[in-house]
Amino acid sequence: MSSTHFGFETVDESQKASRVRGVFDSVAGKYDVMNDLMSMGLHRLWKAYTIAASGVREGHKVLDIAGGTGDLALAFAKRVGPRGTVVHTDINEAMLSTGRDRLINEGVMLPTTICDAEHLPFPEGSFDIVTVAFGLRNMTHKDQALKEMCRVLKPGGRLLVLEFSKVAKPLEKAYDFYSFNILPKIGKLVANDEESYRYLAESIRMHPDQATLKSMMKDAGFGHVDVHNMTGGVVALHMGLKC
Repeated sequence: MSSTHFGFETVDESQKASRVRGVFDSVAGKYDVMNDLMSMGLHRLWKAYTIAASGVREGHKVLDIAGGTGDLALAFAKRVGPRGTVVHTDINEAMLSTGRDRLINEGVMLPTTICDAEHLPFPEGSFDIVTVAFGLRNMTHKDQALKEMCRVLKPGGRLLVLEFSKVAKPLEKAYDFYSFNILPKIGKLVANDEESYRYLAESIRMHPDQATLKSMMKDAGFGHVDVHNMTGGVVALHMGLKC
């Protein structure tokens, strides 16, 4: 069997999906609170920038992959209007249910489905925009997932990958201290789950850096890829154009 990474741990590929599912089953109920705490609210700005950079318009069809608690899906739904469509998906049922409830509470009804980004259940050329925010690093075969995202986009469509990335050199020591010493303690205090947030810190370090992910997106079929670093490279928005 092939092996892959679960944080810093090497595991069988067949085990990774269930291990990741366990993490998100555990944190789903406190996911939004923890996002605010661990990013000091910056995740809202990162996502707002992603929406603005997407070029989304009324009538567009948008696929939100690893959509979780639905914040991006909700923001896109407000912009595509009644003539557009936003499909809210996640591989994790607990996260998807939390997001669906949030959307309903906001008075927004969207198509919501459990699906695996490596095997998307949509025809070729279905969407104007595909987004995945803080979900790509948890996928076992990122190259396959990126090819699927390219496949379901229309020609001229855009993929937006918002993900933790490689921080600028002067920030590395402080960021490592925060990630491995402070973040797990916040997880234990707020979500009663230290290990899931230790995995988060480790998974960020194992994720491809900006240049590598850009190259992977080009290999997946995107003709042009832009990279926008935010907060000193703590996160990066990769925007791929399907030519």
